[in-house]
Amino acid sequence: MPTLRLHLAALCAAFVANTASAQQSRADLVLLHGDLFTVDSQHPRAQAVAVRGDRIAAVGSDAEIQGWVGPRTRVIDLRGRLAIPGFIDGHGHYTALGESKLVLDLTKARTWDDIVVQVRDAAAAAKPGTLIEGRGWHQEKWTHAPAPNVEGVPLHASLDAVSARNPVVLEHASGHASFVNGAALRLAGVGRETPNPAGGEIVKDSSGEPTGLLKESAQSLIGRARAKLPHLTKQEEEARFRKIVQLAGDDALSKGVTSFHDAGSSFATIDGFKQLAREGKLPVRLYVMVRFESDSTLDAKLDGYLHAIGDRANREVLDTYQRIFRDNADAHDLRWRIEHAQHIDPLDVPRFKALGVIASMQGVHTISDGPWVAKRLGEERARRTSYPWRSLLDAGAVVTNGTDTPVEDVDPIMSFYGSVTRKTREGVVFVPEQRVTRDEGLRAYTLNNAYAAFEEKEKGSLTPGKLADIVVLSKNIMTAPEDDIPSARVDLTILGGKVRYERRTTTTAAREAAPRAP
Repeated sequence: MPTLRLHLAALCAAFVANTASAQQSRADLVLLHGDLFTVDSQHPRAQAVAVRGDRIAAVGSDAEIQGWVGPRTRVIDLRGRLAIPGFIDGHGHYTALGESKLVLDLTKARTWDDIVVQVRDAAAAAKPGTLIEGRGWHQEKWTHAPAPNVEGVPLHASLDAVSARNPVVLEHASGHASFVNGAALRLAGVGRETPNPAGGEIVKDSSGEPTGLLKESAQSLIGRARAKLPHLTKQEEEARFRKIVQLAGDDALSKGVTSFHDAGSSFATIDGFKQLAREGKLPVRLYVMVRFESDSTLDAKLDGYLHAIGDRANREVLDTYQRIFRDNADAHDLRWRIEHAQHIDPLDVPRFKALGVIASMQGVHTISDGPWVAKRLGEERARRTSYPWRSLLDAGAVVTNGTDTPVEDVDPIMSFYGSVTRKTREGVVFVPEQRVTRDEGLRAYTLNNAYAAFEEKEKGSLTPGKLADIVVLSKNIMTAPEDDIPSARVDLTILGGKVRYERRTTTTAAREAAPRAP
């Protein structure tokens, strides 16, 4: 293929030219003495990298890159540490991540009683009538079910006992349900006679009374309660938006995430992101999908978007794509995706490659969901359809990785670990035949996500000319024993050639405390 050969020749020539020009050029930033996994198939390993402006200038050996060092070059000695392209989270919820930092964190609760205590303490400090919010509970992660319960979830009376003066709304980790107390139900006007809204359910006990659990679209009923509470001014809303954007960015950068695929936001939120980008105040690079808009608005403003969880849902979406592609034969390189492509009938796996559909997955879900998937699907079906990473890759499909944060922590290391080991927190390997190699796992979190956003020429690998988004880790997740992977930490996050996060360690603290020469 002439075009392929010409492309490779040009790439190699560019690499050599960049190295040769080192004597005439100087870098702004140089990383030396590292172990670089570049995710560049032409030069997969290196020791050092030089950066000019916001771009990678050269990648190579220490000796080759040393020539880029000038009097004003910042030089960082990696001391043998792993350096990789900046992580790209392929599916998360950016503003929800920021908002989760402003409410009660329920992700670590191991019992319902733990949550009641958190609400009790918050209510004790809150003014009567103000809303108390929390996020991240998951009944499957509790050590035992509360009593009494409906569907494993408690009745709101247990929450009322500690929050009688405040409405309480606690969002499920999935975002697909919320649990509220009696005060919130009353404010919303929800009672035993309230019908289920289309696409949702007001869960009720045996006597017909609402338990406090609102599923799917039933959560919108709480909007009635919010409408009766004091509203923020326009200026306060904007200040809050800017704060949650910064909080989400700070968390992402501390975990090595330099780009983030937001799945998705309203047009108004996207306009807010654009304004911050114009001001140079957007903490990370964002690729944003659209959500929370009416069909008519979507029809007017973009072609479409989709989520699909479950083998039937994946088949129906693939069927839809197949019809659309057949009716639009002149359209090429669409790179349409299926978000949460995590339960797929084996007969549908080859269709991802055949249709050019990207499988957007979240490796960390194999860790958190693994212990209870079989309870929902059955042992045989769970093994046959759940998170078929290996099958998809072997079929030639493009698979991406992410966290679905704040459903899970935005930390890519655990999602990487989940994809390569499939090991749950209990130490059980969930469908081991679907494990991927570490190289495949890293590619899914970098270059594949860049490809999914039509940005593979700009990011996703440590290649001269690409954006200088680089992460340095405390442990080498590519070579260390697999059980050591979760303890790796991000030491440095470099975004566009600038160090945006540096982990404070004993070494850095000593360096900062050392006396400086006059």
